[in-house]
Amino acid sequence: MPQFSDILAGQPALADGAMGTVLYARGIFINRCYDELNLSDPGLIMAVHEEYLQAGAQILESNTFGANRFRLSRHGLGSKVAEINTAGVRIAREAVAHLREKQAGEAWVAGSVGPLGVRLEPLGKTGLEEARAAFAEQIRALAEAGADLLIIETMPALNEAREALLAAEETAPHLPVLVMVTVDDESNCLDGSSPQQAAALLTEWGAGAIGVNCSTGPSAVLTAVEAMRSATTLPIAAMPNAGLPRAVEGRNIYLCSPEYMASFARKAIAAGAQIVGGCCGTTPNHIRAMRSAMRAIDAQTRVAEGHATAVLSNETPPASLGQRSRLGSLIEQGTFVTMVEIVPPKGIDCSAEIEGAQLLAQLGVHSINVPDSPRASARMSAQSLCIQIQQQTSIETVLHYTCRDRNVLSIQSDLLGASSIGLRNILCLTGDPPKLGNYPDATAVFDVDSIGLVNLVRRLNHGLDIGANSIGASTNFTIGVAANPGAPDIEHELRRFAFKVEAGAEYAITQPVFDLRLLEEFLERIEQHRIPVIAGIWPLTSLRNAEFMKNDLRVSMPEEIMLHMAQADTPEAARKEGIKIAQQMMEAVRPYVQGVQVSAPFGRYAAAAEVIASVLPPAPRMKE
Repeated sequence: MPQFSDILAGQPALADGAMGTVLYARGIFINRCYDELNLSDPGLIMAVHEEYLQAGAQILESNTFGANRFRLSRHGLGSKVAEINTAGVRIAREAVAHLREKQAGEAWVAGSVGPLGVRLEPLGKTGLEEARAAFAEQIRALAEAGADLLIIETMPALNEAREALLAAEETAPHLPVLVMVTVDDESNCLDGSSPQQAAALLTEWGAGAIGVNCSTGPSAVLTAVEAMRSATTLPIAAMPNAGLPRAVEGRNIYLCSPEYMASFARKAIAAGAQIVGGCCGTTPNHIRAMRSAMRAIDAQTRVAEGHATAVLSNETPPASLGQRSRLGSLIEQGTFVTMVEIVPPKGIDCSAEIEGAQLLAQLGVHSINVPDSPRASARMSAQSLCIQIQQQTSIETVLHYTCRDRNVLSIQSDLLGASSIGLRNILCLTGDPPKLGNYPDATAVFDVDSIGLVNLVRRLNHGLDIGANSIGASTNFTIGVAANPGAPDIEHELRRFAFKVEAGAEYAITQPVFDLRLLEEFLERIEQHRIPVIAGIWPLTSLRNAEFMKNDLRVSMPEEIMLHMAQADTPEAARKEGIKIAQQMMEAVRPYVQGVQVSAPFGRYAAAAEVIASVLPPAPRMKE
């Protein structure tokens, strides 16, 4: 039989999500016995299992959470404990077998054992031996049906967890057992025990792995996991609800998005969890996002390890920064860099964008930044617009490249192609999640995030593909990253910035700056990881535009600026005030940074040109 060392195989494993949530969404009334569906509608249970497997789950829990004698008796099914549990494991095993037939991966079947749903002595009338007998009856059926492991979950009290664990040791000593408690808002067990106490006792009682599930959501579970890690060396699991349920039109809805659960997975693994998954409210979409986050972690690790172990004779070192691109040369020389952002069109006609680039080139702007479907909108390929601008004007471009839409194979393919057609500057970005755009149901990939992407580009710059094989020459990209001096969680932003620099970033472009104080503080705090910083400048177009930046995009916007924009009584006056503010901000940041990137809101390239003209040298006069 497998042990946790086999299941984990040296890296974190992903469990599935909620069964009841998905069944409820498919019209199964809440008053039904969901465990009994193993007998009356096995095809439905099979379909849910297969969805989780397709989403990337590696541990599949049987639909037996409430299949103990006490809970089944409420539905008149107390005599069918063995039958329901046997069917639950059989269905899960068939789903895994189908996965193997498709050669789509491997997964383990876990027999799910939930709480009895009754109070145990001394607080209730159910004795400990009676409770242990009920657990043993269920566990015996799960083991005999062929479960690979047992998950004793959502335990409200340690005494109940102990009876379930003792029953497992007596009935199925060959199976590895994961025991998970549930916690309150303060991350304590519902019987008042601390996470450290729970971890120490469960370890002492012989659990093979421990953890936390259900509870009030990711935050409380993460805190409990961090506390448990200090008290045990056992593998730890973290499987929270998708937040607290909210009553919406008579239904309980869990509001944590898949992206938030993916963020939780990254944090939980960083805190020491080796198994992550979801409980109430989580769906295959949540698990799919968590799978992508875990792939990103794995890819970053492999790329980092590859840097340490790559055979030097295989490498083709890149040219110096100044030889790779005009932008690289300007940065190396210490020239104050000027850029303007041009957003690709939503259709196929990019003539307005080309004309804007020509105007800016004539003014002496150094480079054009081209975003990659900003805010997850569907637009012309940034790579296509970059090459057209470079072919039809004399100006160099910076290609924004996001991880959102590509796996690591596609990323490598795109970057090799970009290098071959003469694109030399890459801004490495994670990318906005699809839910922010006009196609919120589109599937995100996120095999890597911006840190992993910097690692990949750096490797290509050394003439190596993602497998450390020689590609024959360096791609010779200058590598840029984004920075947000006004990030709400500035400590997290600073950590990520340090990782980006360590991975190989050579310059950074900030989000729009309206608050000089925040920029100064950010620059002071990155002093140990300092690379050239180019400040983002945004010429506001109206009070509504300022309100959008402040409230929707969470950009720090001083009240003084809001007041100035509010006092502009016509659209033209607002536009002029926005340009004036942008020019003042550009002059204010100039002593602190190595350049500016000016945006052109709503395609107003003349406005960007007017803003940036104050720092450009005068154009040479034509001979008469």
